[in-house]
Amino acid sequence: MRNKILLVLFALSIIACKNNTQTKEETTSETQDIAYQSIGKKILAEGALREGDMTKVYFSMKQGDTIQSKMIAKVDEVCQAKGCWMTLNLQNGKQVMVKFKDYGFFMPKDIAGKEVIINGKAFVDEMSVDEQKHYAQDAGKSAEEVEAIKTPKRTYSFEADGVLLKE
Repeated sequence: MRNKILLVLFALSIIACKNNTQTKEETTSETQDIAYQSIGKKILAEGALREGDMTKVYFSMKQGDTIQSKMIAKVDEVCQAKGCWMTLNLQNGKQVMVKFKDYGFFMPKDIAGKEVIINGKAFVDEMSVDEQKHYAQDAGKSAEEVEAIKTPKRTYSFEADGVLLKE
């Protein structure tokens, strides 16, 4: 009887390993068919969380929490002065403010609406009124829109060390 139980457990472990291998291969083939321009540190597309999954991660974090992560999302805005920051769409109308590690690289200014994969540190922060106004000016907002900013806001932030821009 004991041998039969061991045989069943062994067979189940083989089946489980086989299923994991197939899933990994399918994921790899999906990302290999897409062409990316690499900016900053060289990164791989595999393992990136979609914006819906990353939204859940951000919602579970408290101010000051930091995690190493990789995510894929569409670009909403890019700094029009230098390309030194960008915002990415999350679910529920939320955005991620992305800055680049050590100010080491910049993004093209015309990539709004394009898909990117970013790698680095995700964290929750609070953005001051002055900082919000600075970013609004960089984004080309009107003077009225800039002056309408009156309160600090909780932000979902990301310090990227590498970016893949979908071509």
